[in-house]
Amino acid sequence: MSAVYHTISVCRGAVILLLAAVLILLAGCGEAPAATSPAETAESAAEEKTTAEAAETTAAEENAAPEETKTMTYTQISQEEAREMMERDDGHIIIDVRRPDEYESGHIPGAVCIPNESIETEPPAELPDKEQIILVYCRSGRRSKDASQKLANMGYANVYEFGGIIDWTGETVTGAETEDAESLADAVQPVAQLIIEANGHTFYADFEDNPSAEALCEKLSSEPLELSLHDYGGFEKVGDLPWELPRSDESITTESGDIILYQGDQITIYYDQNTWDFTRLAKIGGVSTEDLLEVLGSGDVTVTFRVEWSE
Repeated sequence: MSAVYHTISVCRGAVILLLAAVLILLAGCGEAPAATSPAETAESAAEEKTTAEAAETTAAEENAAPEETKTMTYTQISQEEAREMMERDDGHIIIDVRRPDEYESGHIPGAVCIPNESIETEPPAELPDKEQIILVYCRSGRRSKDASQKLANMGYANVYEFGGIIDWTGETVTGAETEDAESLADAVQPVAQLIIEANGHTFYADFEDNPSAEALCEKLSSEPLELSLHDYGGFEKVGDLPWELPRSDESITTESGDIILYQGDQITIYYDQNTWDFTRLAKIGGVSTEDLLEVLGSGDVTVTFRVEWSE
């Protein structure tokens, strides 16, 4: 009997060992997680850092306040305010932007003559300091506004425009060659200006020096011309003239404020750019696309053209 029990015990132990081996084998068949190399770990961390930095940058850009575009401009003041400023010892300068002959006929004491036509895009030699207080006037106030805006566009920070000498009640002085009324009248030659009126607003334009402009000036000197202008091409208002003018065509890239003759019998007011063979008749100075469209509007507009002569 003992031999039989012994045999059974041995068999039972063998079965237990066999079951244990099977369990170990089954456990080994499961997939172990893949090992990660140090290089792969570093690369993954770098990618995560870059992604985080990009997210921070995007958030900062979204939260940043939009940068403002600063538009330089001038200050319009009354003649009484100008007179008070002239009495101050602050290094100011007074500039007369009329023609030299107008300046010699009578100007504010101490004023420097810098004709508006000579002020373009380069700072005048007479105005080296862009922080200096500059007081600007002309005859009636049109050219002084044009000149003041051009100076402001060049970066002059303290430009004050105070109208025309025709309204000035203070002291004036004359040049040596204009001591009496007769010589004064001889010294001042009248200058024609093109006046453009629309929707209760007036624009002042300087005529070009060509036969076409001279012919238009002569026509308008007889009587004003009222026309209905319509939009064309998204850059101009155009209308038919009742007569033909001589053409002085040349290749032109128009600017806002150009008064153009097209094909000899159409007049246009340009408020944006276009390149073609045209004749420039006149130019409204210091006016932007927005300024013109605000007055002229969209669609048809009634415009009156006339001539005004300077005294």
